[in-house]
Amino acid sequence: MEEDEREVFYSKNKALSSSEHSNHEAPLELKSYSSGLKWVFLDYSSLWRAGLSWSIFFLLNVGVPLVSHLVFSCSNCDSKHQRPYDAIVQLSLSLFTALSFISLSSFGRKYGLRKFLFLDKVCNESEKVRQGYTQQLHRSMKLLSAFVLPCFLADSAYKIWWFSSGGTQIPYLYNMYISKTIVCILLMSSWLYRTTICFLVCILFRLTCYLQILRLEDFAQVFTRESDVANILLEHLRIRRDLQVISHRFRVFILSTLILVTASQFVSLLITTEPSSPVDIFTAGELALCSITLVTGLFICLRSAAKITHKAQAITSLAAKWHAWATIDYFDDLDDETPTAQIASAQETYPVTAYWDTDNEGDADDELDNTNVVPIYANTISYQKRQALVTYFEHNRAGITVYGFMLDRTWLHTIFAIQLSLTLWILNKTIGIS
Repeated sequence: MEEDEREVFYSKNKALSSSEHSNHEAPLELKSYSSGLKWVFLDYSSLWRAGLSWSIFFLLNVGVPLVSHLVFSCSNCDSKHQRPYDAIVQLSLSLFTALSFISLSSFGRKYGLRKFLFLDKVCNESEKVRQGYTQQLHRSMKLLSAFVLPCFLADSAYKIWWFSSGGTQIPYLYNMYISKTIVCILLMSSWLYRTTICFLVCILFRLTCYLQILRLEDFAQVFTRESDVANILLEHLRIRRDLQVISHRFRVFILSTLILVTASQFVSLLITTEPSSPVDIFTAGELALCSITLVTGLFICLRSAAKITHKAQAITSLAAKWHAWATIDYFDDLDDETPTAQIASAQETYPVTAYWDTDNEGDADDELDNTNVVPIYANTISYQKRQALVTYFEHNRAGITVYGFMLDRTWLHTIFAIQLSLTLWILNKTIGIS
């Protein structure tokens, strides 16, 4: 049964329709992702297709950059056509691409696209979650294009200028124009392939995190209606387990990306801040573009992890607020001898909540972390059960972890502080900033 549900990472263009599964499953089309995976030659539906994928990878990620650096280093060219930082550019981008490609290959062999994107579990979610996830599925490829195309166009403009204005300074074989045209196309294809692979993993990580955000926002609604504590606990355990699964899948990629990007940026900073290093748009433009690509990919991963962790931890605050208002309302019932189960009575007793509901100047997307009063059902759940649930939330924080370390905003601040300290240390060693 398990083998029947397993799919190759790119196989047939199937839609998850209600007729194939249950009537509660939204039609989630994978056509856009199939096209995207075909574009980057990620196809493991057969042995020869897998061999083609790896061949394309070695050609565009290893062969073309290596030949480009060895043959077109152009050390004898004029100052505008020299490429003093080409080694760090090619090495950084190729290592990031290799890490991303190996991660995608591993995900494809182990899980398949449908299982990897949690599409096999979406049928158990609410209509709101299914619709929101469907929108994000189609939006993800647009985001991928929005990140890849600007980098590709900028690098293409630089390479076209470099080959067209270099003249006889740039090496060529037989016919100068044909040779340079072929090499330029190969270099542009290599850059497009590598940046697409790099951003694709980051976008997929963001997509899986967004599904959990939708589930958490839907889960938060249990505090606004009559619910059973046992069901609340089971649902939270299910979400927490999926967050652990995501953390386990991406922990190597996130940690390796953080180390790689940090090392690459510090080496770049160390080289460019030397007194004799030529730094202008012609010599360092490609290095800046590579740095933007690497930092943007890392930013997507860290921001997605921190956002889902913040949402997951906001459940604790929401449960504590729900518990507090239920307790207050219960004792008000004892004092007034009138049942006040709904939120309307609580707003009459505490009129300041009206200002809280209308004064919405915070983050409009942060539905979990707000100061609005929730409806109360004090008579349906005992104090002991509510207290036990809040205690559970306090001691079982959910979120994205990397080998046990929670990727929340505190850890982002710590990472930023360490990076800033190392940057100032390097600048002190090179240009004397203290």
